[in-house]
Amino acid sequence: MGKFKFGVNLWGAENRADWTAKCLRVEALGYDVISVPDHLGLGRNSPFPALTMAAAVTQRPRVGTLVSNVPFYNFALFARDVATTVKMTGDRLDLGLGSGHMKSEFDGAGLPWTPAKARIEYLADSLDHLREHFTEEGVTPPPLLLAGNSDGVLSLAARHADIVGFAGLRQAPGKPPGTFLLDDAERMDERVAFFRSGANGRDPELNMLVQRVVVTDDRRAAAESWYEEDPDGLNVDTLLETPQLLFGTVDEIVRQLQERRERYGFSYITVFQPMLETFAPVVKALSGQ
Repeated sequence: MGKFKFGVNLWGAENRADWTAKCLRVEALGYDVISVPDHLGLGRNSPFPALTMAAAVTQRPRVGTLVSNVPFYNFALFARDVATTVKMTGDRLDLGLGSGHMKSEFDGAGLPWTPAKARIEYLADSLDHLREHFTEEGVTPPPLLLAGNSDGVLSLAARHADIVGFAGLRQAPGKPPGTFLLDDAERMDERVAFFRSGANGRDPELNMLVQRVVVTDDRRAAAESWYEEDPDGLNVDTLLETPQLLFGTVDEIVRQLQERRERYGFSYITVFQPMLETFAPVVKALSGQ
């Protein structure tokens, strides 16, 4: 069980000055990793240029994709971009990869939407191409983060990942692609156990992408607010125990993270950009632990 590490998933920036200010604020608050998602849409950054800039204006945090949508890319061009980013960031890149889950983004990019099995096979094939390119370029391979919730991605992560990313979300049956259900605590137990069953003694770092942080004296009210947004999902009592949600005072959230590290192994915690300031006191309280 490793010491806590904390990251922020930054979505975008209006301009250079805005992006620089965000990255410097992440560093000043004591976070360890600046990550960028790989989504299409207005205001979304292209990950590798943004990460190169983040590394240039900061000194300490690592930078990484959380995660690159590998089926968007041609293997050769993607490998070139990754290798260049490794060099330009001074080997501070953590390479996060996923198989893609938003059909609308594939449609928007004019790319075919293939079944999950085919996308996961494409992700698996990309690993060999990346390794070969790193060798040819003489580049040290960056730490590999593989993120997902399916058997296919978790099996791949068990064999290859240095970091395994969990978000505790799964596709809602019968709903359009990209419609998610939140896994409860027991389902998360099962997903982590499934991953470990294929790890063959390997012990990668486990990352949890937290969906919401609310610092409050009334945990139940925060859970009720989530339930009002998703009344077809988990009930309030179950929401209070899910590791993807952090509700309570700073001290309560600290205890939740400590307990969930013990239960699941989640020592690397990432929050979304809007929670940067809210979560900072927790980062301070758990620094070095």
